[in-house]
Amino acid sequence: MIKIGIIGSTGYAGNELVRLLLQHKEAEIIWYGSRSYIDKKYAEVYANMFQLVEDVCLDDNMEELAKQVDVIFTATPQGLCASLVNEEILSKTKVIDLSADFRIKDKAVYEKWYGIEHKSPQFLEEAVYGLCEVNREQIKKARLVANPGCYPTCSFLTIYPLVKEGIIDPNTIIIDAKSGTSGAGRGAKVNNLFCEVNENIKAYGVTTHRHTPEIEEQLSYQAGIPVIINFTPHLVPMNRGILVTAYATLLKDMKEEEIREIYHNYYEKEQFVRVLNAQVCPETRWVEGSNYVDVNFKIDRRTNHIIMMGAMDNLVKGAAGQAVQNMNLMFGLKEQEGLMQVPMFP
Repeated sequence: MIKIGIIGSTGYAGNELVRLLLQHKEAEIIWYGSRSYIDKKYAEVYANMFQLVEDVCLDDNMEELAKQVDVIFTATPQGLCASLVNEEILSKTKVIDLSADFRIKDKAVYEKWYGIEHKSPQFLEEAVYGLCEVNREQIKKARLVANPGCYPTCSFLTIYPLVKEGIIDPNTIIIDAKSGTSGAGRGAKVNNLFCEVNENIKAYGVTTHRHTPEIEEQLSYQAGIPVIINFTPHLVPMNRGILVTAYATLLKDMKEEEIREIYHNYYEKEQFVRVLNAQVCPETRWVEGSNYVDVNFKIDRRTNHIIMMGAMDNLVKGAAGQAVQNMNLMFGLKEQEGLMQVPMFP
């Protein structure tokens, strides 16, 4: 059994990790870390875990935790993992960080967009960006994995094949993305109160959202040139889900069947990316509660643009599910272990 510690287990992503790992044949959670609920029973914080989890919440002592577990998940705000991790810890255990601390390779870019000092830049080069569909072999050998952000995961997997194949001009990409309110975390914020969110949709982080440089960096690797995009997220009144609609200029005159074949070539062997049938648009309701990403596209001949669409659950493939997928690779397990939940509906 893989012994697991979770720092930040009482956030939405942390609770989703617990839910998934309790169904994992090879996993045993022995540390439920939560700075806010130390000594309180985990099932009192999340009553869905009543009679499933008897443990109490512990602190975020990563030094002590590293002595007891095989892998540590950090589902924490930006800056915490970087402030705790060190060489001694990484010599004893593996770390999968669900924050942005090790996603962006350029320290200056991270500090500019996140507005905090990076506390352990010496690990930036080593950290593997945990997008399994692209970096599978590097993840298998990693001791520190940067779990991708939710918007970047959905955006990248929706666009990636056409950028890699040079079918679109990457510097014309516009991404319009919409997320459920769980993406903002569990902290009490006025903007996320029911009366503020219900019966409303709004753009936020316009031109300034912190996932922008992450998306640009990963697309740049695939394009072979620096990529600059327009990215605008929106908040919608639902619990879970991300829908991405991306636009770009076509560089080649191609038939729909040819582009569909490219998507199938990239994803036909991928367990968790589903290329939908022609004319079917992705919907968040068909991926909710699962680790699946549904993608599709439509060509607009009139404007010489292609519209690329993707949908996924922001808490599963966008956070906890992808983290478990990374863990499976790091420990030589079947990649889908603990992740075969069928999407929930309604």
